Amino acid sequence: MISSSRLLSKLCSVAPSRGGRAPVSCTGICWTRRLLATSAVSHQAVPSSVVKDFQNTLGDENVSVAEAVCEQHGHDESYHKTILPDVVVYPRTTQEVSEVAKICSQHKLPMVPFGTGTGLEGGVTGMKGSVCIDMNHLDQIVSLHPEDFDVTVEPGVTRHDLNYHLRDAGLWFPIDPGANASLCGMAATSASGTNAVRYGTMKENVLNLEVVLADGTIIDTAGKGQRAKKSAAGYNLTSLFVGSEGTLGVITKATLRLHGIPEAMVAAVCSFDSVQEAVDTVTQVMQCGVPMARIEFLDEVMMEACNKFSHLDHKVAPTLFLEFHGSEDSVKSQVQYVEEIVSANNGSEFQWADRAEDRNKLWKARHDCLYATMAERPGRKALSTDVCVPISMLPQIILETKQDLQNIGLYGTIVGHVGDGNFHVCIPIQPDDQAEVKTVKDFCDRLGRRAIDIGGTCTGEHGIGLGKRELLVREIGKDGIQTMRRIKSALDPDNLMNPTKIFTT
Repeated sequence: MISSSRLLSKLCSVAPSRGGRAPVSCTGICWTRRLLATSAVSHQAVPSSVVKDFQNTLGDENVSVAEAVCEQHGHDESYHKTILPDVVVYPRTTQEVSEVAKICSQHKLPMVPFGTGTGLEGGVTGMKGSVCIDMNHLDQIVSLHPEDFDVTVEPGVTRHDLNYHLRDAGLWFPIDPGANASLCGMAATSASGTNAVRYGTMKENVLNLEVVLADGTIIDTAGKGQRAKKSAAGYNLTSLFVGSEGTLGVITKATLRLHGIPEAMVAAVCSFDSVQEAVDTVTQVMQCGVPMARIEFLDEVMMEACNKFSHLDHKVAPTLFLEFHGSEDSVKSQVQYVEEIVSANNGSEFQWADRAEDRNKLWKARHDCLYATMAERPGRKALSTDVCVPISMLPQIILETKQDLQNIGLYGTIVGHVGDGNFHVCIPIQPDDQAEVKTVKDFCDRLGRRAIDIGGTCTGEHGIGLGKRELLVREIGKDGIQTMRRIKSALDPDNLMNPTKIFTT
């Protein structure tokens, strides 16, 4: 293990001093080379001798160079091109992950962590000479402290696995990106989802991480065994790794904050005559401080697709899916307040889903929005992009986005966790049609720029991956990107951890 102070020493040993001058221990040329390493490294194919090293370390059955296996690990659910790793390894313990990293570091081989492959920005695609580290054999719930509302899990544990395990404890983990994703993968991408408006994102719900760095060093970002609900001790290393997309290290354990299951849960659906009225309702509900558990927007195009795919019979119109959590009395109060706001914006009466099976059907339909969109254009790949803006800017940007889709003649659906300003556009595309791909990419670029220019972000939850690297530069600025590169270079000087992601070359 390495202490936080030793890790910070590694950072400081390569960082320039104030004013940009190199410290005595590192010349300016050395520093420049380290920075360039994060963008200009060429890799060779994995030698058979290294494959043998992996087999000796993990066992023959936990190493594969089969093309079918590599193809399965060379893509996520996005439209990005499949790029195969040279070899896939299946470690079973943190120590084995560390040994894999040491071998890769010795031979300068890129490492790509792999969970469930449900990402949407190409974050798990391989490259020539890369080693895919499949984390699904590390699948233990290591410890549960129900009285302290926390749990520690390994990467192979998904959110459904955890909530099934918690079913009799009166607890749940509410972060819900839709897919049954790996919890450590969710930490790596800073996932959120439909419940984020009430319970926050992964950033607010991760207490500690165990991480294997590029050279095989194992660290605990908040200290070994620490699970305090807050800390003012040193740099916040946990938040550094949450959202790092595998570019700084491999997450091998996550300690997570749990929540009590509410006494009452009620879901409802209401429709509106216009997008403006629906989104105005959302902003007014949030500005009034109603503690919504979920408040989701689906445009009329999305509702038509959902009705067909999920066998619903809701009105084809701009629609809100809502959910209320709390005590019986507090839920009644919340519902009354929101009904008044909906009525003031010419919304329909609520259609209720108060039984668990009805709520589950409603939210399954919401989570299947991507598949419903794709069913409208069979045989195509999904491009799902997301942005997040200040809530007051939601009506403007959603209307501008719908107009943009109409102007360029694209079929696309809009759906979003609009209670915190986050929405998605789903577009079925034909990856072999280069003209169409360019049109869609240009649309996504305009959407990202539009969000950034009104004080938002180019991604609320999907991450940067391959698809939004240039937008990140616009959002963070060159100096911010340079600072990120310095951190990357300090922890991964040979650019071996998931290279090509987040940063442009």
